[in-house]
Amino acid sequence: MSESNSSAVHVASVKLLLIVWVALMFGTWLTVSASNIDLGFLNIWVGLAIATAKALLVGLYYMHLRWDKPFNAFVFLGAFFFLFLFIGFTMMDTAHYQPALIPGYSPGLGE
Repeated sequence: MSESNSSAVHVASVKLLLIVWVALMFGTWLTVSASNIDLGFLNIWVGLAIATAKALLVGLYYMHLRWDKPFNAFVFLGAFFFLFLFIGFTMMDTAHYQPALIPGYSPGLGE
């Protein structure tokens, strides 16, 4: 590549990358803290929400999708859509068979 094509490259500042790193470390702490709190059926959704936020930070700043072409962001968000769809189908199936798998489980009690 020639030097004249260097305008297509984006270099994130060290300050920005450190701020994102601190946010990811806070997200990791939040994940561990949330796992120690019994929220019933919400535990999985809280964990997935935190993981999604962390993945968005990594994608936007470390993979430079924030400054990339909109099509790449569309593909990235499409992947999240299909991941949500597949996890949703899995959760529906798990909820259907959970009373048979866990003796004494009652879905109305949130246990």
